[in-house]
Amino acid sequence: MTSSIYIGLMSGTSMDAIDCALVDFSDRKPYQLDFINTEIPHDLREKMLRLCEDHDSQIPLLGETDVELARQLASSVEHILDLNGLKPSQIAAIGSHGQTIRHQPQQDTSATPFTLQIGDPNTIAELTGITTVSDFRRRDLAAGGQGAPIVPAFHREIFSTAEQNRIIVNIGGMSNITLLGKIGTISGYDTGPGNVLMDIWIQEHQGHPYDKGGKWAESGKIDDVLLELMLEEPYFGLPSPKSTGRELFNKRWLEGKLAEVKQQPSPQDIQATLLALTVQTISKAILNEWQEGEVIVCGGGASNHFLMKSLNNALPEFEIMPSSALGVMEDSMEAVAFAWLAWQTMMQRPVDFTQITGSAHPVIAGGIYYGGKS
Repeated sequence: MTSSIYIGLMSGTSMDAIDCALVDFSDRKPYQLDFINTEIPHDLREKMLRLCEDHDSQIPLLGETDVELARQLASSVEHILDLNGLKPSQIAAIGSHGQTIRHQPQQDTSATPFTLQIGDPNTIAELTGITTVSDFRRRDLAAGGQGAPIVPAFHREIFSTAEQNRIIVNIGGMSNITLLGKIGTISGYDTGPGNVLMDIWIQEHQGHPYDKGGKWAESGKIDDVLLELMLEEPYFGLPSPKSTGRELFNKRWLEGKLAEVKQQPSPQDIQATLLALTVQTISKAILNEWQEGEVIVCGGGASNHFLMKSLNNALPEFEIMPSSALGVMEDSMEAVAFAWLAWQTMMQRPVDFTQITGSAHPVIAGGIYYGGKS
């Protein structure tokens, strides 16, 4: 293999767009050459949402959406190649996470834990002609882990320092944290909802895809009764390792909590309370571990100014900064991470998720689907 350039693809819990990163690994640290963000068509997004939240979805819908998403992913790859004047032969491999549509990892409560991502890598490899690495989570699950989150292994690679404790907070549809101790320790897990509930609420009541800057949430007041009801969710009290998704935190979950409130808050107060839920679950998780350090924020939530302000208020002893301050853009973090994971797989290097997901041993994550076009 002569090329050191990889492409990372990521479609997150919010399902609003495909992140595509072009990354050079000729040096030990990744160098981001380019990044694009491509909106997912409305009809395709609706199909994926049905697969996530409708437990009676039919197999034909699953098969069709698997291929349809793969075509969108391949189109994103072709676009970034065109923008950079590159040929498929100049790319070592694509690392494609795909779209999680069901995540049931509870090793202690299920005899058959599983995680399922769609976005057929065969289709991506065929359409682009580039070797594609995908299905990163299931080997960890087979080794007794949660299968998520796995990006903390990348955080360890690029953000670890012996000078101080660092917490990487990724606020996408769900929120997860990576705890990098200055003595070399690592742990990471999903804290709960990030943007997913706020997005659902504003889409329903204002027709906007998300609350830009958190302005709508900032216009409301926190409803303490609703917040306490939501914080009673058993997931928040589970020990790590743990992971979650839309299977739990979805519209039905929110409607169930609202049904328990005798006096219904205004829509903007509910939005403010949903933001407070995200902030409190993140800050409590951090404070349960450390009392000071650096908090590095990435994901779409880093662009929510009111959320960032609230996080600063909740963690006054911590220095909070966007990940771009350390060289990786907030929006492209996960796409770069999956390019890195593809690199590890192609180099046949096991990745150690044991302290993150609880797996029994390091694993080579991801299956390889070879390309063939020049």
